[in-house]
Amino acid sequence: MSESPVPVEVVGRTAELAAVAALYAAVHTWPAGLLLEGEAGIGKTTVWLAALQDARGNGFHVLSARAWEAESILAYGAVADLLTGVDAALLSGLPEVQRVAVNRVMLRGSGDGPETDQHVVAAALLRVIDQLSADAPVVVGIDDLQWLDSSSRAVIAFVARRLNGRVGLIATERTSSDSASVRSWLQLPGPDALTKVQLRPLSLGGLHQLVSSHLGRSLPRPTMVRVADVSGGNPFYALEMARGLDSGTDLPGTLADVVRLRLAELDGDTYDALLAAASTADPTVDMLARATGTSTDQMLARFEEAESRGIIEIVGEHVRYTHPLLARGVYADAKPARRRRIHRALADVVEHPELKARHLALAASRHDPEILAALDAAADAARRRGGPATAAEFLDMAIKLGGDTPVRRLRSADNHFRAGDADQAYAVLAPAIDNLRPGMVRALALSLLAGIWIYRRSFHAAAEVLEKAVRDAEGVPAVLAQTLLLLSFAQANSGNYAEALRNAEKAVAHAEQLGIDVLISQALADQQVLNALCGDGFDETVLSRALALADPDADVPIPFRASSAAAQLLSWAGRLDEAYEHIDTLWRRCIDTGADSDMLFIAVWSTLINVWRGDFVNGTETADAAMVCAEQMGGDHSLVIALTVRGLVAAYAGRVEQARADARAAIEAAERSEAPLLADWPMTTLGFLAVSLGDPSQALKDLQPLISGFEQLVCTEIIKAGFVPDAVEAMVSVGRQRDAEPMIDALERNGARLDRPWMLAIGARCRAMVLAADGDIEAAEQVVLGAMEHHDRLAMPFERARTQLLLGQLQRRRRQKLGAARTLEDVLHGFEALGAPLWAERARAELARTNVGANRTVDLTPSERRVAELASSGMTNRDIAAKLFISVKTVEANLTQIYRKLGIRSRAALGQLVDPPP
Repeated sequence: MSESPVPVEVVGRTAELAAVAALYAAVHTWPAGLLLEGEAGIGKTTVWLAALQDARGNGFHVLSARAWEAESILAYGAVADLLTGVDAALLSGLPEVQRVAVNRVMLRGSGDGPETDQHVVAAALLRVIDQLSADAPVVVGIDDLQWLDSSSRAVIAFVARRLNGRVGLIATERTSSDSASVRSWLQLPGPDALTKVQLRPLSLGGLHQLVSSHLGRSLPRPTMVRVADVSGGNPFYALEMARGLDSGTDLPGTLADVVRLRLAELDGDTYDALLAAASTADPTVDMLARATGTSTDQMLARFEEAESRGIIEIVGEHVRYTHPLLARGVYADAKPARRRRIHRALADVVEHPELKARHLALAASRHDPEILAALDAAADAARRRGGPATAAEFLDMAIKLGGDTPVRRLRSADNHFRAGDADQAYAVLAPAIDNLRPGMVRALALSLLAGIWIYRRSFHAAAEVLEKAVRDAEGVPAVLAQTLLLLSFAQANSGNYAEALRNAEKAVAHAEQLGIDVLISQALADQQVLNALCGDGFDETVLSRALALADPDADVPIPFRASSAAAQLLSWAGRLDEAYEHIDTLWRRCIDTGADSDMLFIAVWSTLINVWRGDFVNGTETADAAMVCAEQMGGDHSLVIALTVRGLVAAYAGRVEQARADARAAIEAAERSEAPLLADWPMTTLGFLAVSLGDPSQALKDLQPLISGFEQLVCTEIIKAGFVPDAVEAMVSVGRQRDAEPMIDALERNGARLDRPWMLAIGARCRAMVLAADGDIEAAEQVVLGAMEHHDRLAMPFERARTQLLLGQLQRRRRQKLGAARTLEDVLHGFEALGAPLWAERARAELARTNVGANRTVDLTPSERRVAELASSGMTNRDIAAKLFISVKTVEANLTQIYRKLGIRSRAALGQLVDPPP
């Protein structure tokens, strides 16, 4: 909610205000944050209000929210406050999915539109902040972080990690010996971006100034010394003590006594009104009047004395406590029966289902079907508004109030899981499964349990659970199809591609029977990826159908999205530009929806495609984005794949130490997470790096696990057989070309069968290496020339240059020094343009070995040189023969020898190399 522009007086907080000034200076350059920590009453809110006031005075945009203990269960309460006051035109310009989410958060409009969740809400808030910061610096202020509702906390955590540009975050947190600090979840992009300031007790002088300022008089020094001693320098405590001295009472001994003193002598009706105000979010005079059975005039009369004592303030229709401690004191001092009575009364007058359910739950002292039904309804409402964490809280309340049923536990676990708390989801779900009978509900429960195992990357455990779920779902095709899809995913991630494909095909059959387009699209996409991983490629017509049936607004996991399947399959087929278009579409969608795990998937595939396209600059950027996503998500699995792609692009770009460190760290993380398949690509990176450095023995050591498993490899797409070209080159280099034959055969055979340019080009290059090692240089050259034709269909400039490098080597060995030099010069320029220094150095070394200087015709005999000069002048063979008094056949024989030595094939090329006679 917006804070009023009433001047805020801050006493004795020079260091804290200096920290605020430093924050505001920093946000002109980069995102920065300030967390004000301290005990209750220490003055955090006062400094916070002054900071916001200062920001407004400096022309900053200010988004502020004050969390209240009474509203901590209302989904997105704090986020709604932050968005209050934002220009309606800005909000209406958000992408549709974000606009729908914002309307639901702010309780506007209907529930129509695409499904939303906290990630979409977070993406919307982040976009609002980004757009505002383009005009002026933005300050996001949140008071009392410890009372944020779970949905708002998730949104703030997401946004804080992604702040960019001129944005500052200033927040307060009440700390105590048993409080959980926000430091575990509130993180800004930079490691030192968030400054934490612990508010200390005020000095005696500061307390004296505070009391004088607020009470308009000074206390004798001995009295102030006693106040400072008893209050411990706590400004709220000290000020209330000083106020109490007017009534002649002794100094209270505790903060609770201070609050009781302030509330003393209030009559019962006033106390009930204050209790009602302390028990609900954003109370109004009308709401409290209806809850206590009075008129608004009577309610205002009751509040008159409380307002005069500075306990509350009435701003328009809203009733606010002057300090949260006073609200807590009123609530804590009330007898349980009195609190229950007030909550029941409030439940009768509030309309919001979440607040109504909360009040009913707090009014309950026994099992009550009405209350359980209200909590269920509130959970549904929270879920529709994209607040799964809040929905789970309502369901957990119902369980604790005697409504512990397997179905309610299933719903709670599902919401906890959607909110990102897999551990709590498991804790809620596990006890319920044994009490479920075979059938659809148990199938859903087992599928959710499997989802938790998948989240934990225990794919074998997930597959075992899903096999049971499939049996339970037999009579419900929709549930069965989705269960089969999940099972195929778990099996594929366990390396069991054949069984995964069989289950994907079953899912397709059931989806087709149901006629549900979005489900058909998922099943077909999954089937085509698995078909390729089983070595049989993909069907373009089927893939096109999956794309046509897809619904971009549907809540579909990214592995089953047709666009993600298309990006993978097309990139394996060498159609990299088309693949990148699908990745770009997914990326834009993820920006709108804020899906963390999807962003990691997309960043990883963007990096792979960039590497294959030879764009190492963009590849580095997308790899860095993958690392950011992985760090934000946490866990070894995310770290493995992000380290893998960052190490891969570093190897191609010649950053040797980073590539080696990232690859080894990825392998170690894969071992920790018991996911051996994830170690394949970092092993590939190490092998490629060793080959790049000219160390074939080390390459074979690094690639040995992959080489040993090649016989079981049914798929030679680049994603599975990317290590093969390096393994073959290393084997040939150490004289083990016979060991390389099976790999080459597989590439050639599958490349021809599937028409894969990558397999055909790489297979031909590897075949040429073996032929050259066996001494058949001429045949090797012909095979490499064929490989170059396959490269013409493949937009992989690095691989093309690598094949050209072999061509230049072969030309040199055939004594075609000039042709070799020209080829190797092209290779050198190509590697330099790509930014591949290790391979540019290899090309440079090969070029030096050609031993071709400025005069490239030195290898010609005098008679050959004379024939070459006359031919370059444009003379025919007959004219040359007449001029030199030799036969035409002799001229032709000389020209054949000249072409071979110079590595050319035509008179046009000869004319470029040999000057005509003077």
